[in-house]
Amino acid sequence: MDFDLNEEQEMLKTAARDFLSKECPKALVKAMAQDERGYPPELWNKITELGWPGLVFPEQYGGSGGSFLNLTVLVEEMGRACLPVPFFSTVVLGGLFILNAGSEEQQKDLLTRVTQGEVILTLALTEPTAGYEAASVAVEAAGDNGDYIINGTKLFIPDAHIADYLICIARTGKGTVPEEGITAFLVDAKSPGISCTVLKTIAGDKLCEVVFDDVRVPHKNIVGKLNQGWVPVAKTLQQATVAKCAEMVGGAQQVLEMSAEYTKERIVFGRRLGSFPVIQQYIANMMIDVDSCRFLTYEAAWKLSEGLPCAMETHMAKAWASEAYQRVTALGQQIFGGVGFIQDHDMPLYFRRAKAAESTLGDSYYHREQLAQLLTRADSSAS
Repeated sequence: MDFDLNEEQEMLKTAARDFLSKECPKALVKAMAQDERGYPPELWNKITELGWPGLVFPEQYGGSGGSFLNLTVLVEEMGRACLPVPFFSTVVLGGLFILNAGSEEQQKDLLTRVTQGEVILTLALTEPTAGYEAASVAVEAAGDNGDYIINGTKLFIPDAHIADYLICIARTGKGTVPEEGITAFLVDAKSPGISCTVLKTIAGDKLCEVVFDDVRVPHKNIVGKLNQGWVPVAKTLQQATVAKCAEMVGGAQQVLEMSAEYTKERIVFGRRLGSFPVIQQYIANMMIDVDSCRFLTYEAAWKLSEGLPCAMETHMAKAWASEAYQRVTALGQQIFGGVGFIQDHDMPLYFRRAKAAESTLGDSYYHREQLAQLLTRADSSAS
């Protein structure tokens, strides 16, 4: 694998960094953590004009047909800037699911609107058990005169309070294994019977509890095949996990650079802070963590772009990044000392995001368990 970015990806990375450094100051990020919506529509419109929501979608839907690796490069820069817009929920969770499972009609309708910034999507998968396995899906959808009635509670759903549509993963039947009998439904977020509550989170991101109380959905709103919805869910989760790792890499890289620069400028006891051996060890350990996260993440992203199996690489990347990002931010706060814990400083932004990202799409324990199962099963050659 060639770890160098191609010319197109380098241009994307540079353009994204320049744009976000100007349009997404940390004061805006902090303000959006307290804002009811959680994002500034003006910034979302500018991002849409740049074509970022359509980066990985086909040209016939208004996208640019870029690779998943291109998306990884972009999301890394978003993580670096702590970008507060519904890009991840709309493009990565919602848009990619429609691309993976939707009918031609659904793709034409929804993806065209996603690329034009006209619609916000999210994936309503997790429930009070907070599991990402098929066995955790308990919300039920029962047939009723050609329609389906959905009942149950979804929890920790990103941006559900501002979404136009929810892709609700529900159980429509029982099979010999949990993966059978699961169906995806495209649900209008304003449908009667839906109630949404924004939860208080450590990072100020907008995760919601969504309650479905006799919500009627027409049969045509099934995304994919009836009772066979887990395959596209699993594929989308794999893509989203790698994208989340890229976001974490960007945040960790920014913390490393902030900390290294500070050690060059800060004078302590008549010496530069960076001249103390313990601080040098901190910076070295941070660099090791950042680069190892990047290599694991980009290996998985490259394989996804090439259509190669990458379950093992995905689990390794998330298991490592979940802990490494927190180690990097913790060392960064020690380097900055007391000022690094003050809310007016940028460091707490990254510390809180690192903690929130740990459990998103599975924590390190979950991914180590999944990796161990792949390695110890009889057919361990397939990843």
